Parts: sequence; C-alpha cells; structure tokens
Amino acid sequence: MVNIDEQEIINAAKVIKGGGLVLFPTETVYGIGANGLNETAVKNIFKAKGRASDNPLILHISHADMLKDIAKDISELEYKLMDAFWPGPFTIVLNKTDIVPTVVTGGLDTVAVRMPRNKIANRLIHYAGVPIAAPSANISGKPSGTCVEDVYDELKNSMDYIIDGGKCEVGIESTVVKVENGSVRILRPGRITKEDIESIVSSVILDEHILGEVKENEKVLSPGMKYRHYAPKTKCIMIYSENNENMVNRINEIANEYSKATVICSRENKDKYVGKEILDYGSKTNLEEISSNIFSMLRNADKNESDIILIEGIESKGIGLAIMNRLIRACSHEFYIV
Repeated sequence: MVNIDEQEIINAAKVIKGGGLVLFPTETVYGIGANGLNETAVKNIFKAKGRASDNPLILHISHADMLKDIAKDISELEYKLMDAFWPGPFTIVLNKTDIVPTVVTGGLDTVAVRMPRNKIANRLIHYAGVPIAAPSANISGKPSGTCVEDVYDELKNSMDYIIDGGKCEVGIESTVVKVENGSVRILRPGRITKEDIESIVSSVILDEHILGEVKENEKVLSPGMKYRHYAPKTKCIMIYSENNENMVNRINEIANEYSKATVICSRENKDKYVGKEILDYGSKTNLEEISSNIFSMLRNADKNESDIILIEGIESKGIGLAIMNRLIRACSHEFYIV
C-alpha cells in the first residue's frame, strides 16, 4: 500500500456522502464504492459494472458500532467470528435491518458485512460515516482489479473519484461465511481459510457451489458465485494433477492443438512449455504469492491475443481452495483433473 494524503481520502468520502462512486483499494482487491444506504447510488454501481441485480453486494464498515444500524439478531457465534477475523479479508452474512436497501442484498433478508483492514478503505468509510457498498472493481465477468492500472481504462468514465493505493496485498476477494444451526458455512473461500476458521469453531462446512456450478434460477447468498466471473476474453482451460509431469504433459498436448497458446503456470514449470507464451504466477510453494498475482495474470493473458489460455491448477487446500474457486470460474467450469 502506498501512502495517501489524508485530504485525498476526505475528498473521496465527500463523494460517497454525495451519492457518487469511488474506486478505492482494500487489502483484497479494488472496490467500486457507494453509500450503501443510498439506493440510487447503489444502483449506479450495478450500472457501472454491468452487474446482475440478483448478485448481492458487501457492506463495508470501519468499526463495530456501525453494525447495529444494518444487522440484527446477531448470535454469540457470529460475534466470535467477527472478533477473530475483523478487520480483515472476512465477510459474514447477517440478518439485515430495514434500513439496508434490497438492491444491496439482491432481494434477500440477509446482508454481507466486512470490516477491511486496509487503512485507506477503513479511513474512507470512517470519513463517509456510512457503510460503503463495494463489489470488486471490474466490468462484471472480468478478472477483479488488484491495482488501478488493471481497471482504469474500463472504469474511468464511470467513477467520480479514484484513489490509487498501489497493489492489493491479498489479491483475491474476501472469504464469505454464514452461520447456520451452530455451524459455519463457507460460501466463498478466500485468504481466511477453512483451517483458520476451524481453529475457533468446531463445525465448518464448505458450500457445494464453491467448486460447482450454480443453476440459473438459484439464489446465492454470496457475491461472485453465480455468474461467469474473473474471466479473460480468451477461452481458458484449467488442468490439474497431483502428478506434476502428467499435468505438464496434458497442458502441452492441448497447447499443441492451437496456433498460439498462453500458459499460466508456476515458476517451477515455466521452462517446460516450449514455444508457448508463458506467464509465471509465482512459486507453487508460496500460495500467497499466487493469490496476489492471479487476477493480473488473467488480465495479462488477454494481451497475448492467443487462441487459448491454459492454466495450471493447484491443490485445493488452505488458500489453494480460494485460488481454484477463482480459476474454475475464470474457465467457465472447463477444467481437467488428470
């Protein structure tokens, strides 16, 4: 995160209070923010992104006192989770109050809430004095923006204010959970992993849609789960195997069927794809590095103007589950386990 003059954050907060849209950084990805209690302002988010109206947004708060206005009937377990993981890349779905517009929640009686730890985001909410509704900064369907340069051209004409806070630390969107009958259901995986949550709660469930498809008529409680998401314009296929040689061989086989192929792969394997355009997403021994780079890699792959983008998968464990969730959706569920 780069240092930002406090006055710049105050100016952006005035835009939020006035019903405008602000592009701003969080520790996960950049967001398109608006006053989450202003229905007209929130509708402008959907317009700027080209986002479906049944895809709920997250309300971002700067301190726990803001909860009482937007959420009700909060359980002891829900408070325990918030105490453990806030501020941070952790979103919890709670029962909403009447003050929260239904446009924020996709017509649901629940609202997703997060307290970011990024200082710029937190100060922006503080100065605005209202919860900020903010989905990821991108045109819907495209990879999320992890730096201003990623999304500037596609969003500059829709934003009333832009804060450039440098590259985001985490690089993928927050973990989203919902408490159900004493258990914690992970609706969308992120940097806060199943293992992290199990360290404080005994029963943690992975939602069936994390690695699976959502049917057209199904309601979703979490953003980023229903529609084609995180995807470059170019067709993508993901390949994964526990056997590295099998994975490399299968990617080379598919790549050879095309005139020009881009391979997004680990640093350890980048010399194994001869004659291909290579994008190195980081070391497979450092999943935090991969999560930080993956959306930029997906955007950069389009610049190669290849016929196909082939992506190495990783083990769906820890933060690897969140990375695989994003990659599967980027590939529109076209993937091979070999």
